[in-house]
Amino acid sequence: MAAETSPANPSNPGNPSSTGNGTAQLIPAQRQQIILEQLRASGVATIKTLVAQFGVSHMTIRRDIAALEQAGQVISVPGGVQLASLPVKTPPRQREERAKLEMPRKQSIARLADGLIHDNMTIIADAGTTCQALAPYLGQRRNVTVITNDFYTAEGLFAYPGVHIIHTGGEVDPESYSTMGLLATTILNTINADVYFMSTGAWSVDCGVTTTSVDKVEFKKAAMRCADATFLLADSTKYGVRETYRVVGLDELDGIVTDEELTREARQRIEENMGVDLRLAPLD
Repeated sequence: MAAETSPANPSNPGNPSSTGNGTAQLIPAQRQQIILEQLRASGVATIKTLVAQFGVSHMTIRRDIAALEQAGQVISVPGGVQLASLPVKTPPRQREERAKLEMPRKQSIARLADGLIHDNMTIIADAGTTCQALAPYLGQRRNVTVITNDFYTAEGLFAYPGVHIIHTGGEVDPESYSTMGLLATTILNTINADVYFMSTGAWSVDCGVTTTSVDKVEFKKAAMRCADATFLLADSTKYGVRETYRVVGLDELDGIVTDEELTREARQRIEENMGVDLRLAPLD
Protein backbone atom coordinates (compact mmCIF):
# COMPACT_ATOMS: atom_id res chain seq x y z
CA MET A 1 0.00 0.00 0.00
CA ALA A 2 1.36 3.43 -0.90
CA ALA A 3 2.40 5.55 2.04
CA GLU A 4 0.10 8.44 2.86
CA THR A 5 1.49 11.92 2.24
CA SER A 6 1.02 14.58 4.84
CA PRO A 7 0.17 18.22 4.03
CA ALA A 8 2.94 20.80 3.89
CA ASN A 9 4.02 21.94 7.32
CA PRO A 10 5.47 25.47 7.21
CA SER A 11 7.11 25.07 10.61
CA ASN A 12 9.16 22.00 9.60
CA PRO A 13 12.60 23.04 8.28
CA GLY A 14 13.05 19.63 6.68
CA ASN A 15 9.98 20.02 4.53
CA PRO A 16 11.01 21.27 1.05
CA SER A 17 7.72 23.12 0.73
CA SER A 18 8.22 25.16 3.87
CA THR A 19 10.45 27.93 2.60
CA GLY A 20 11.81 29.66 -0.48
CA ASN A 21 11.15 28.10 -3.86
CA GLY A 22 9.35 25.10 -2.35
CA THR A 23 6.37 27.12 -1.21
CA ALA A 24 6.40 29.10 -4.43
CA GLN A 25 5.22 25.88 -6.13
CA LEU A 26 2.12 25.57 -3.94
CA ILE A 27 -1.26 26.19 -5.52
CA PRO A 28 -3.38 29.01 -4.02
CA ALA A 29 -5.60 26.61 -2.03
CA GLN A 30 -2.52 25.10 -0.34
CA ARG A 31 -1.07 28.49 0.57
CA GLN A 32 -4.41 29.65 1.91
CA GLN A 33 -4.76 26.55 4.08
CA ILE A 34 -1.30 27.10 5.54
CA ILE A 35 -2.11 30.76 6.20
CA LEU A 36 -5.28 29.73 8.02
CA GLU A 37 -3.43 27.18 10.15
CA GLN A 38 -0.85 29.77 11.15
CA LEU A 39 -3.52 32.33 11.99
CA ARG A 40 -5.28 29.80 14.21
CA ALA A 41 -2.02 29.45 16.09
CA SER A 42 -0.91 33.08 16.24
CA GLY A 43 -4.06 35.09 15.48
CA VAL A 44 -2.39 37.56 13.11
CA ALA A 45 0.31 37.65 10.42
CA THR A 46 2.00 40.41 8.46
CA ILE A 47 2.02 40.49 4.67
CA LYS A 48 5.79 40.97 4.72
CA THR A 49 6.24 37.74 6.70
CA LEU A 50 3.95 35.76 4.40
CA VAL A 51 5.72 37.04 1.27
CA ALA A 52 9.09 35.92 2.69
CA GLN A 53 7.72 32.59 3.88
CA PHE A 54 6.11 31.54 0.62
CA GLY A 55 8.59 33.15 -1.75
CA VAL A 56 5.83 34.76 -3.81
CA SER A 57 4.93 38.33 -4.68
CA HIS A 58 3.23 40.87 -2.49
CA MET A 59 0.18 40.88 -4.80
CA THR A 60 -0.05 37.06 -4.74
CA ILE A 61 -0.37 37.11 -0.95
CA ARG A 62 -2.95 39.88 -1.18
CA ARG A 63 -4.99 37.75 -3.60
CA ASP A 64 -4.82 34.82 -1.16
CA ILE A 65 -5.98 37.07 1.66
CA ALA A 66 -8.80 38.46 -0.50
CA ALA A 67 -10.00 34.92 -1.26
CA LEU A 68 -9.97 33.99 2.43
CA GLU A 69 -11.68 37.24 3.33
CA GLN A 70 -14.41 36.65 0.76
CA ALA A 71 -14.99 33.25 2.37
CA GLY A 72 -15.44 34.98 5.73
CA GLN A 73 -12.41 33.30 7.32
CA VAL A 74 -10.05 36.26 7.74
CA ILE A 75 -10.11 40.04 7.94
CA SER A 76 -7.52 42.37 6.41
CA VAL A 77 -5.86 44.75 8.84
CA PRO A 78 -3.25 47.44 8.05
CA GLY A 79 -0.10 45.60 6.94
CA GLY A 80 -1.46 42.11 7.51
CA VAL A 81 -4.32 39.71 8.16
CA GLN A 82 -6.09 38.20 11.16
CA LEU A 83 -8.72 35.57 11.82
CA ALA A 84 -12.27 36.79 11.34
CA SER A 85 -13.13 35.65 14.87
CA LEU A 86 -10.71 38.14 16.44
CA PRO A 87 -11.72 41.71 17.22
CA VAL A 88 -10.64 44.03 14.40
CA LYS A 89 -7.93 46.49 15.34
CA THR A 90 -8.59 49.61 13.27
CA PRO A 91 -6.12 52.47 12.91
CA PRO A 92 -6.54 55.17 15.57
CA ARG A 93 -8.81 57.93 14.35
CA GLN A 94 -7.54 60.84 16.41
CA ARG A 95 -4.81 62.85 14.71
CA GLU A 96 -2.46 62.76 17.72
CA GLU A 97 -2.62 58.98 17.80
CA ARG A 98 -2.18 58.59 14.05
CA ALA A 99 0.91 60.78 14.18
CA LYS A 100 2.60 58.16 16.38
CA LEU A 101 2.10 55.34 13.86
CA GLU A 102 5.25 54.38 11.92
CA MET A 103 6.98 57.51 13.21
CA PRO A 104 10.55 56.36 12.33
CA ARG A 105 9.42 55.79 8.72
CA LYS A 106 7.82 59.21 8.48
CA GLN A 107 10.84 60.97 9.95
CA SER A 108 13.20 59.10 7.62
CA ILE A 109 11.06 59.98 4.59
CA ALA A 110 10.96 63.64 5.63
CA ARG A 111 14.75 63.63 6.09
CA LEU A 112 15.22 62.31 2.55
CA ALA A 113 12.66 64.73 1.10
CA ASP A 114 14.67 67.57 2.63
CA GLY A 115 17.04 67.21 -0.33
CA LEU A 116 14.25 68.50 -2.58
CA ILE A 117 13.85 71.74 -0.60
CA HIS A 118 15.90 74.89 -1.22
CA ASP A 119 15.90 78.53 -0.16
CA ASN A 120 13.38 80.87 -1.81
CA MET A 121 10.99 78.08 -2.79
CA THR A 122 7.20 78.04 -2.67
CA ILE A 123 6.03 74.68 -1.39
CA ILE A 124 2.62 73.05 -0.98
CA ALA A 125 2.49 70.58 1.92
CA ASP A 126 -0.48 68.21 1.90
CA ALA A 127 -2.48 67.33 5.00
CA GLY A 128 -1.16 64.36 6.93
CA THR A 129 1.39 63.23 9.46
CA THR A 130 4.15 62.44 6.94
CA CYS A 131 4.11 65.97 5.51
CA GLN A 132 3.88 67.28 9.08
CA ALA A 133 7.26 65.63 9.72
CA LEU A 134 8.75 68.00 7.08
CA ALA A 135 8.24 71.08 9.27
CA PRO A 136 11.68 71.09 10.99
CA TYR A 137 13.42 70.78 7.62
CA LEU A 138 11.33 73.52 6.02
CA GLY A 139 12.24 75.69 9.00
CA GLN A 140 15.95 75.48 8.18
CA ARG A 141 15.46 77.22 4.83
CA ARG A 142 15.45 80.97 4.16
CA ASN A 143 12.63 82.87 2.52
CA VAL A 144 10.44 79.79 2.01
CA THR A 145 6.69 80.03 1.50
CA VAL A 146 4.67 77.02 2.63
CA ILE A 147 1.03 76.61 1.58
CA THR A 148 -0.84 73.94 3.52
CA ASN A 149 -4.36 72.85 4.42
CA ASP A 150 -3.08 71.14 7.57
CA PHE A 151 -3.38 72.92 10.94
CA TYR A 152 -0.67 70.83 12.60
CA THR A 153 1.84 71.54 9.83
CA ALA A 154 1.07 75.26 9.94
CA GLU A 155 1.43 75.33 13.74
CA GLY A 156 4.69 73.39 13.54
CA LEU A 157 6.15 76.16 11.37
CA PHE A 158 5.27 79.04 13.72
CA ALA A 159 8.68 78.84 15.41
CA TYR A 160 10.60 79.45 12.18
CA PRO A 161 10.81 83.14 11.16
CA GLY A 162 12.26 82.28 7.76
CA VAL A 163 9.04 80.56 6.69
CA HIS A 164 6.06 82.44 5.30
CA ILE A 165 2.95 80.37 6.08
CA ILE A 166 -0.28 80.38 4.06
CA HIS A 167 -3.19 78.25 5.20
CA THR A 168 -5.68 77.53 2.46
CA GLY A 169 -8.75 77.80 4.64
CA GLY A 170 -11.87 75.93 3.59
CA GLU A 171 -14.25 73.49 5.22
CA VAL A 172 -12.71 72.06 8.38
CA ASP A 173 -12.41 68.30 8.92
CA PRO A 174 -12.10 67.99 12.74
CA GLU A 175 -10.85 64.40 12.49
CA SER A 176 -7.82 65.18 10.32
CA TYR A 177 -7.28 68.77 11.54
CA SER A 178 -7.24 69.95 7.94
CA THR A 179 -9.44 71.73 5.42
CA MET A 180 -10.92 70.76 2.07
CA GLY A 181 -13.66 71.90 -0.28
CA LEU A 182 -14.17 74.74 -2.75
CA LEU A 183 -12.54 77.49 -0.68
CA ALA A 184 -9.38 75.43 -0.17
CA THR A 185 -9.01 74.58 -3.84
CA THR A 186 -9.87 78.11 -4.99
CA ILE A 187 -6.82 79.63 -3.28
CA LEU A 188 -4.58 77.06 -4.95
CA ASN A 189 -5.76 78.31 -8.34
CA THR A 190 -4.13 81.68 -7.56
CA ILE A 191 -0.72 80.24 -6.61
CA ASN A 192 2.42 79.21 -8.50
CA ALA A 193 4.46 76.70 -6.51
CA ASP A 194 7.82 75.01 -7.04
CA VAL A 195 6.93 71.67 -5.50
CA TYR A 196 3.91 69.89 -4.05
CA PHE A 197 4.46 67.23 -1.41
CA MET A 198 1.46 64.91 -1.66
CA SER A 199 0.45 62.51 1.09
CA THR A 200 -1.84 59.49 1.01
CA GLY A 201 -2.92 56.48 3.00
CA ALA A 202 -3.29 54.31 -0.10
CA TRP A 203 -1.08 53.83 -3.16
CA SER A 204 -0.05 51.12 -5.61
CA VAL A 205 1.24 50.63 -9.13
CA ASP A 206 -2.09 49.25 -10.32
CA CYS A 207 -4.42 51.81 -8.73
CA GLY A 208 -2.15 54.84 -8.33
CA VAL A 209 -2.83 57.23 -5.47
CA THR A 210 -6.31 56.77 -4.03
CA THR A 211 -8.20 58.46 -1.22
CA THR A 212 -11.44 58.45 0.75
CA SER A 213 -13.34 61.45 -0.60
CA VAL A 214 -13.97 63.49 -3.74
CA ASP A 215 -12.97 66.67 -1.87
CA LYS A 216 -9.50 65.23 -1.22
CA VAL A 217 -9.17 64.29 -4.89
CA GLU A 218 -10.04 67.83 -5.98
CA PHE A 219 -7.59 69.41 -3.54
CA LYS A 220 -4.72 67.16 -4.60
CA LYS A 221 -5.40 67.69 -8.30
CA ALA A 222 -5.54 71.45 -7.83
CA ALA A 223 -2.22 71.37 -5.97
CA MET A 224 -0.63 69.34 -8.78
CA ARG A 225 -1.81 71.83 -11.40
CA CYS A 226 -0.18 74.82 -9.72
CA ALA A 227 3.15 73.13 -8.85
CA ASP A 228 6.14 72.60 -11.13
CA ALA A 229 6.76 69.16 -9.59
CA THR A 230 4.79 66.72 -7.43
CA PHE A 231 6.42 64.25 -5.06
CA LEU A 232 4.44 61.62 -3.18
CA LEU A 233 5.54 61.13 0.43
CA ALA A 234 4.13 57.80 1.64
CA ASP A 235 5.59 54.97 3.68
CA SER A 236 5.70 51.38 2.45
CA THR A 237 2.97 50.18 4.83
CA LYS A 238 0.46 52.15 2.73
CA TYR A 239 1.54 50.42 -0.49
CA GLY A 240 -1.04 48.00 -1.86
CA VAL A 241 -3.90 49.70 0.01
CA ARG A 242 -6.78 50.91 -2.18
CA GLU A 243 -9.43 53.52 -1.40
CA THR A 244 -12.55 54.39 -3.39
CA TYR A 245 -11.46 57.53 -5.25
CA ARG A 246 -8.48 57.70 -7.62
CA VAL A 247 -6.33 60.81 -7.56
CA VAL A 248 -3.55 60.11 -10.06
CA GLY A 249 -1.47 57.32 -11.57
CA LEU A 250 2.05 56.89 -10.22
CA ASP A 251 3.40 57.58 -13.71
CA GLU A 252 1.93 61.10 -13.50
CA LEU A 253 4.07 61.97 -10.49
CA ASP A 254 7.55 63.45 -10.71
CA GLY A 255 8.80 61.36 -7.83
CA ILE A 256 8.01 59.12 -4.88
CA VAL A 257 9.75 59.25 -1.52
CA THR A 258 9.11 56.13 0.56
CA ASP A 259 11.11 53.83 2.81
CA GLU A 260 13.48 50.99 2.00
CA GLU A 261 10.99 48.28 2.98
CA LEU A 262 8.99 48.79 -0.20
CA THR A 263 8.78 45.37 -1.85
CA ARG A 264 11.25 44.39 -4.53
CA GLU A 265 8.40 43.79 -6.97
CA ALA A 266 6.98 47.28 -6.37
CA ARG A 267 10.41 48.86 -6.83
CA GLN A 268 10.96 47.10 -10.13
CA ARG A 269 7.53 47.98 -11.50
CA ILE A 270 7.91 51.64 -10.54
CA GLU A 271 11.47 52.05 -11.80
CA GLU A 272 11.06 50.05 -15.03
CA ASN A 273 7.52 51.01 -16.07
CA MET A 274 6.56 54.27 -14.40
CA GLY A 275 9.49 56.51 -15.29
CA VAL A 276 9.31 58.04 -11.81
CA ASP A 277 12.13 59.23 -9.56
CA LEU A 278 11.91 56.67 -6.73
CA ARG A 279 13.77 57.53 -3.52
CA LEU A 280 14.04 55.02 -0.67
CA ALA A 281 14.67 56.31 2.84
CA PRO A 282 16.84 54.09 5.08
CA LEU A 283 15.36 52.84 8.33
CA ASP A 284 17.89 53.05 11.15
